[in-house]
Amino acid sequence: MPRVEKRSVLSGIVVKEAMRRQVIRLSQSAPIDYCINRMIKYKINSVLLLDEKQRPAGMASKTDVMSAFYAGLPIEAPVENIMVGPLLSCYPDDELESSLDAMQQKGVHRLYVRGSDSDEVVGVLAYPDIVGLLYRYCRACDRGLLKARRRMGDDQFQRLKIKDVMTAEVTAYQEKDGLARVIEGLTEHRIGAVLIGNEAGKAVGVVSKSDLIVAYKHGVTVDARAADVMSKPVVSSDADTELADAIQQMLLKDVQRLFVHGQDPGQIVGILSLSDAARFRSGSCRACTSSRLMK
Repeated sequence: MPRVEKRSVLSGIVVKEAMRRQVIRLSQSAPIDYCINRMIKYKINSVLLLDEKQRPAGMASKTDVMSAFYAGLPIEAPVENIMVGPLLSCYPDDELESSLDAMQQKGVHRLYVRGSDSDEVVGVLAYPDIVGLLYRYCRACDRGLLKARRRMGDDQFQRLKIKDVMTAEVTAYQEKDGLARVIEGLTEHRIGAVLIGNEAGKAVGVVSKSDLIVAYKHGVTVDARAADVMSKPVVSSDADTELADAIQQMLLKDVQRLFVHGQDPGQIVGILSLSDAARFRSGSCRACTSSRLMK
């Protein structure tokens, strides 16, 4: 019986081709407030923490800062109080496929990339970097979306749409719900944002981890209402939007998720995250469909 080898867009690509080389570092003795400043300034989700000898000691993410907010930790407390370690890491020449598998198995959104010296961190690999690479390769593919559009009547390779990849379950809370409950929901479901609705059931805003750490910095308490910190209006895309267009929108706007509506723009039916797009590994059309991962 012939052996069939399944290949994806990522096959043969190594970590150094996708990793981000800018690594934001911070002393573990710095206050949490300064850690939040770094996250906001550089639009990042985690900071590498160094010990007194400038060696990697661990990391702090928006999730960790959000947990400090929930626990009532003073914002002047040293960030080492919420530090997570040891670092989950990979190496520049590791296969991107295996690193993505490691991220999914461990339930993390990033790996730090170590150099030849174990105390040297040379980059960060995260879902936006992987999806950005996928998008670039698919644009150059002979069977890709843009070239297929130039061939009149060629529908051999059906383009993936948001509804093929999105997560259908949407976690939502009410405007009147306290931030403590919102944080519990984000933590329980391991997600980056929740939908906020009014008493009529209409989606009116979104509360993300970014919104929460900014609230923490500004002295808001967890007793405040979701309506007090939510971002609005809810920006969403149609479920029938082609995945390539959605990915392009997310990369250009530097966001990691899109809420998805059905025929009624006021009805949110799902959420598309960059981790969803990375999990499928098949780019923007079904030319690589044999390599897609099942949920």
